Formats: sequence, C-alpha cells, structure tokens
Amino acid sequence: MEITASMVKNLRDKTDAPMMECKKALAEAGGDMEKAEEILRIKLGSKASKASSRVAAEGVVGVHVSPDGKRGAIVELNCETDFVARNEDFLRFAGALARLVVEARPADVAALSALPMENTGKTVEEFRQALVGKIGENLSVRRFQRIDAVGRLACYVHGGARIGSMVDYQGGDEQLGRDLAMHIAAAKPVALSKEEVSAELVQKERDIAAAKAAESGKPANIVQKMVEGSVQKFLKEVTLLGQPFVKDDKVTVESLLKSKGARVSRFALFVVGEGIEKKATDFAAEVMAQAGMAKQGRDQAEKAT
Repeated sequence: MEITASMVKNLRDKTDAPMMECKKALAEAGGDMEKAEEILRIKLGSKASKASSRVAAEGVVGVHVSPDGKRGAIVELNCETDFVARNEDFLRFAGALARLVVEARPADVAALSALPMENTGKTVEEFRQALVGKIGENLSVRRFQRIDAVGRLACYVHGGARIGSMVDYQGGDEQLGRDLAMHIAAAKPVALSKEEVSAELVQKERDIAAAKAAESGKPANIVQKMVEGSVQKFLKEVTLLGQPFVKDDKVTVESLLKSKGARVSRFALFVVGEGIEKKATDFAAEVMAQAGMAKQGRDQAEKAT
C-alpha cells in the first residue's frame, strides 16, 4: 500500500513522532493507522501517545443539575464550525436539551428528538431543523448521559464548553464536588477505579508493554515484572481514584476523598468531537483549485465565442 504524505502527517499529529518514524511505522503496519500508532508507542514510548483522543468535530457540552442536586444530565451538541459553537441560540439549545433530559428522562437520542421543546410549539427535532435553517450549518444531537445521584451532583464546563464533567459524590462539601468535577475535566479518567477499566483496554496496554519490554533483552522474569509495572502505572494514570489530584499532585484523588470522609459513586465526562473523524481541509489548496476552475471556465467561454 502506498504511504501518502497526508497519512504520515495524520500519524505525526496524533503521536508527535518524527516524520520518518511515522512513515516506517505506517509501512510496517500496511497503512493501518491504529496499528502504526501502537508500533510507535512500542518503539518510542509515551512520546507517541500524544493526542490519543483527538477532538475532530465542533460543538458544545450542555449540563444541567436539578435544584436538589440529585438529578443531572450532560449532552453533546455538534455543529460544523467553532464560530457557530459560540452562537447564543446554539448554546441555549444545548442547555435546554440537558434540562429536558433531566426532566423527561428519554431513553435515547431518538426519544429525546421526539420530545416537545418548551414554549416553542415544536419537537426537539423540528426545533433543530429550524435552527439549521437559521444558522446555516448542520447541527446534530450526538449523545447524552443522565445521572440519578446516590449522593449529590457537581458539574464543571471548560474550554468554551468543549469539555463537560459531572460527578456523583457523598460526604465532603460543595467545594470538594467542584474540585472533583474540575479534576475530571482536566485529567480525563476513563474509569473510577482499576476494577472498572475494560479488560480489552488493559490487554492492549499489556501487549504494548510486553513488546517494549521484550526489546530490552532482559531475562523473562524481569520482563514480566516490567510488564506488570507498566500496566499498574497505566491503571493509575487512567482511573480517577489513582490519579494525582490536579490541585495538589502530592496526593491522589483516593487519598483526598479519604481525608474528607467522602466517596465517588460515578462520573460522566464528555469531550466535544471525541471519536469523530473530521475532514481536514487545506484552505490554500481549496482557493487555488477554485481559481483554477474559474480560469478553466473563462477559457471555455472564450473558446465558445
């Protein structure tokens, strides 16, 4: 398979690895981007894990918590450009959707789309279509998560509403809740504890660690210890309880909770565009192409006359 310059650039953007290393990895992987990224992680270590959750679409995260702090929702609303993501009508729509999820408890996005929007005389889908016509961009309700709290809820929105988090916690005070929600938005844990990390993700990291350790040339028993050490380090990095607290990295979130007599039942984290592929456009090339087409049109017109 031919390895194109754009493929090399995409892999470099995801991993921050040197261009030649990216090209070699893609060649070894037969053009498979995900496999090439794993090859680079094995060869280059953590440097190649940069931007593993590349944001690839525009939009906002809307959050809403009921007055009693017991019911909450987080919603992702997508658009085509960051300009529209700052539009007041668009932002109000995101907030209204989150509130509607809390109050009406729809089962999924399709059920949410069929619900009536308050004071509009339209369903959510009809309102979305009308907003598309008004703004001039395609808008989509991508996903939502609703939480009925065991304790009480705290939420945090960051980066122009591109990142939103919500946490269900017991004990402590409101400041602790805000700090936890902020930490989740900043550190982006994938699970509450190591027991909740998917077996598939753990195995993937174990395979990568094993491949890296095997290249060390050390005895098998040492290699096994290196692999287990790498996996345990990974689990601390991706779990809320194992992570160093963002406001004091000398303590973990778990030890912070213990010091406050508090615990976390669960959390939700949305990052706008996470997992969505977005077509990259070369503005200069697009302008040149349009200029070329315009010239071709003029030449054809001249020939016709």
